[in-house]
Amino acid sequence: MAEPPNSLPAAGDAASPVRVDTLRALGEAVRVVLPAGIVETILLERGGSELALRVRRDALPQVMTLLRDDQRFAFEQCMDLCGVDWPERPERFDVVYNLLSLSLNQRIRVIVRTDAATPVPSLASLWPCLTWYEREAWDMYGIVFEGQSDLRRLLTDYGFQGHPLRKDFPLTGHVEVRYDETRKQVVYEPVTLTQDFRNFDFLSPWEAITTLPGDEKVHRNRIEGPAA
Repeated sequence: MAEPPNSLPAAGDAASPVRVDTLRALGEAVRVVLPAGIVETILLERGGSELALRVRRDALPQVMTLLRDDQRFAFEQCMDLCGVDWPERPERFDVVYNLLSLSLNQRIRVIVRTDAATPVPSLASLWPCLTWYEREAWDMYGIVFEGQSDLRRLLTDYGFQGHPLRKDFPLTGHVEVRYDETRKQVVYEPVTLTQDFRNFDFLSPWEAITTLPGDEKVHRNRIEGPAA
């Protein structure tokens, strides 16, 4: 197996045949090293300038350990993790990992699929920084990470119902949320208006304008009658 080159152009560069071949070779190198069937799809995205691998969810720790520790790949850093929601799919969520190799100057994107009930293996033991991102994905999408010991709300408060980026939380209600400085916590209480409700019944622009420029003669004739 031929090893991938030690350097790739920057991610923002326009794709060239050489770059496309280099990325494809990198993807194939990962596929060959792993057991058959773990890498489901090799994708060249954004006009062939970015490499993405779709892998089996249950094999995610094995794939990521290889990409981090094998010196042929050396993806030392996991830059971030994010979720993508495809509501029409049975496995509606993509969990996307963006990896960076500083030593080899290359990037790769790893993607797994899941649904609202099936957990994704946590990678916080490989990259401790992922604790934050896994909590964010849980808070925003409801994606569960198996083995994550700190899976708590991060951007919403602890009593929030639903997950904002799934667009299935209630939009109306009779409860408001505020932070109580005395109790040092977020509290829920009935909605209170800071001032009495007022109903402003203004005339519409057409009803409010009773005299238009040039209509003075018409109104005078209505009142005084036409001139003899």
